[in-house]
Amino acid sequence: MKKLVLAAAFVGFGSFAIAQQTTTPQDRQARKAEMQQKFQQKEQEHLAEMQKDLNLNQAQVDKIKALQDKRKAEMKADFEKNKGERQARMEEMKAKRAQMDADMKQILTPQQYDKWQADRKAKMEQRRMAMKERGAKMHKPMNTVAPDATK
Repeated sequence: MKKLVLAAAFVGFGSFAIAQQTTTPQDRQARKAEMQQKFQQKEQEHLAEMQKDLNLNQAQVDKIKALQDKRKAEMKADFEKNKGERQARMEEMKAKRAQMDADMKQILTPQQYDKWQADRKAKMEQRRMAMKERGAKMHKPMNTVAPDATK
């Protein structure tokens, strides 16, 4: 029980610490540039790994790179095309959430409402952490060698 309370306290303090951090537009731009650089480096490493594993010649590597660039441009265009729709959906969801909060505030006592809000925030934090863990697992290198090929 003590461990559970201690863990909840750490999560609570951690979320307060994160909430206190403020980022400037320059920080965001620097982080975005860093992420783009890391992404390009990972793409290059992946392509080099494919070249090594599949014994690709330079012409094949160039064609794969062109195909990846084309797909990336298509995905970016699709993202931009759907941006307005996505924004409208987010606004709609925010409005529904605000209405739900108002309705719950009318139904619950102030103490119940506060507990409901705290529980909801804790569950959101758990989901966020699970998504981070899932993301970390997805970025682990895959074993490209078949198990039987090593014998």
